Amino acid sequence: MSTQNALLTILIEKINNDTLVLPTLPAIALKVRKAADDPDINLNQMADVVGKDPSLSARMIKIANSAYMGRTVKVNSIGQAVTRIGLVQIKNIATALAMEQLFVSKNEVVADFMRREWDRTVLVVANSMAMLQTYTQRTKKREMSLDTMTLAALVHSIGVLPILTEAERHEEVFASPTFLEVAIDKLSGPIGGSITREWSFGQPFVDIAEYWNDLSVIPENITYIDFVRVGAALAGKMESQKDAVLNLAIQRGVLEDVHELTSDEFIEMRDAAKQIFA
Repeated sequence: MSTQNALLTILIEKINNDTLVLPTLPAIALKVRKAADDPDINLNQMADVVGKDPSLSARMIKIANSAYMGRTVKVNSIGQAVTRIGLVQIKNIATALAMEQLFVSKNEVVADFMRREWDRTVLVVANSMAMLQTYTQRTKKREMSLDTMTLAALVHSIGVLPILTEAERHEEVFASPTFLEVAIDKLSGPIGGSITREWSFGQPFVDIAEYWNDLSVIPENITYIDFVRVGAALAGKMESQKDAVLNLAIQRGVLEDVHELTSDEFIEMRDAAKQIFA
């Protein structure tokens, strides 16, 4: 059996036996999500929760002062930042910011793969956010939120992590970019679905993690997966399907025409979104 097939066999067997080790959300993300789900939580209490993590606090203040929030008056404290962002948005934003902690490895090949995957994921996020903003401005439809779009785009490739973790455990055999690309292409979707279910994310997140690169799965109405697909196509993750993705987006009304994607407004919104994770 080839090395490539051996890795696939091990992963498939673990998926079927429900023994694949799935990543867990960083502790601070779990605390923020739990606090946000408390109907009695107030802004001051949420600020205390976020304030226990200096890194997250700094990133929250940065977001509160960014073009993402569309404000000109600067905030200087986590309390002000939480007030500006709001309880509804802070759950997804905190989760999104904490997710970078998952993309680490001690193996050089795997670590490089994770860094590249994270960088590409951030680009998918930025493209998706800019696409949603462009769509909202054009259609005036506001059913979808930017913070949910952020998290949805971030988890689209979460299924990659267990594959890379397994490769790290058997680095002498599996830590090869060629083998990893094949395994990711074949297995990251169903694994991503398993992870988002394990994390108790809603069905829209599960669908995105499982089917974002499967164009045979097309929701009846426009959903976050439409924007993730455009974001991924622009980020170079769907090279062979890029034209199909963009044509589908135009047919469904997500995109008016491809010129929207090279407009100054789109580029400005994309670059502002990227700065959140800089």
